[in-house]
Amino acid sequence: MKGKLLVIGFGPGSFDQITKRAKEAIEESDIIIGYSTYVELIQGLLTDQEIVSTGMTEEVTRAREAVRQAEQGKKVAVISSGDAGVYGMAGLVYEVLVEKGWTQATGVEVEIVPGISAINSCAALLGAPVMHDACTISLSDHLTPWELIERRIEAAGHADFVVALYNPKSGRRTRQIVEAQRILLKYRSPDTPVGLVKSAYRDRQQVVLTTLENMLEHDIGMLTTVIIGNSSTFVYDGLMITPRGYQRKYTLTSDDQPLKLHQRLRKENEPWALEQETPKGTKTSLEWATEALSMVSQDSTPAVKPAIITKAATQPESIFEFAVSTGVANKKFTPQQMIALAEVAGEKGSIEYTPHHQMILRIPTSEPEAVTARLRSEGFLLSAIGDVVQLKACDFCDGEKTDSIPYADEIQESLGGLQVPKELKIGFNGCGMACYGAVKEDIGIVYRKGKFDLFLGAKTVGRNAHAGIPVAEGIEPEEIVPLVEDIVAFFKEKAYPNERFHKFFKRIGEIKGFKYQEVPAIQIEPMACGD
Repeated sequence: MKGKLLVIGFGPGSFDQITKRAKEAIEESDIIIGYSTYVELIQGLLTDQEIVSTGMTEEVTRAREAVRQAEQGKKVAVISSGDAGVYGMAGLVYEVLVEKGWTQATGVEVEIVPGISAINSCAALLGAPVMHDACTISLSDHLTPWELIERRIEAAGHADFVVALYNPKSGRRTRQIVEAQRILLKYRSPDTPVGLVKSAYRDRQQVVLTTLENMLEHDIGMLTTVIIGNSSTFVYDGLMITPRGYQRKYTLTSDDQPLKLHQRLRKENEPWALEQETPKGTKTSLEWATEALSMVSQDSTPAVKPAIITKAATQPESIFEFAVSTGVANKKFTPQQMIALAEVAGEKGSIEYTPHHQMILRIPTSEPEAVTARLRSEGFLLSAIGDVVQLKACDFCDGEKTDSIPYADEIQESLGGLQVPKELKIGFNGCGMACYGAVKEDIGIVYRKGKFDLFLGAKTVGRNAHAGIPVAEGIEPEEIVPLVEDIVAFFKEKAYPNERFHKFFKRIGEIKGFKYQEVPAIQIEPMACGD
């Protein structure tokens, strides 16, 4: 039996603002999947549904889990605040389905349930600020390059759009709203009305009317939507109002209009409207663009010919994010490799050191294949990052203890980069000294006296961190790789989204015959600072 995906926008958060269909869709679902804060907001609509809630930045995990459950025949609700199709989960769910080859005819059914987006709910509290052409721009540059966001703000300011800024500021992102104000002040008066709405229609709702010049003097955060008026927006009696343009043709103070019904759409009464016929001798937009490009290239020959523009031809730069290392056993970078990293990253990219035997590169590029080809030619091992399997091997005493290296290479080849519910690290040490701390990883493998010892379920972070549970000693070399593959496959199949391996081991109680053992609790004195 086919399941169904219900991607639901439940509006600003108040039950009064949730549509009837959204309520019905939540009630009829078997599973509710969403950001933990959003699940709390709809708690009053829940009955006996299974709940899968995760934190911020776990959107892909939620989307993949929703698709997986729907493919098993369940009716799954994926919830978003506002509208699911406006910075919500709708697009991501479709992207995950597309990657799996889904079609409407043969795949699970998908229903997008619309909701009231922040631009609408916040505008209602402010008055009528979006009565004319408006746009929404998210200031979050976690997924979109800032240069692209900057160009969009420039374009919106130049075109006199009313602008609604989503995700304007967070604890770490503080400059973006300052830059947005700076750009818009190039095109707008400092006195342009601005509305700041925080937690619209929720318990802690705040509404502030200010100006473009003074907006940064007020509290702005992730729960704030910033609505910036256009050149005609005004404030009256505490309300922010953008005229639609009726005053150009109508008298608003009288029932008697100077233009009668049959006159109102005539050409002479709309001198600002676009001519419906192109005068002879006037160039088309394409011809003007071709001529401009020719001038830029200082060539009398047209630079381009009319053509169909394909997606590939207009592919924008995106942030390509991945990890590099010098190999499973090798821990040394050559000067040439360091130069290659710097050249590939360029001025706009970044290189982040990690304690996991690899560096993370974030590079704005439209040609990721060229980047990976260059780095592989320099001898780098490239890996995906995020919720994937990572092998952390020692240096095998600088390559002197080579007996177990082939098994480490085989595990990397088989499992490295495999997507799992939560990041999973496999520690691999080539001798009983275990000096690289394999026992402190989710799965620990130690080669000793020609055989392998296995450790499971280390708690890798926190003040109560602990080593893994020793579950087996003396595993034959030919058995270790299939055994680890089985453990990882079991975790991938049975773990909840965002569930760490040590919590999974404790909840399941037994993995492939290895039983969980309670780790002795250590009494920890409270921190003096209360943290």
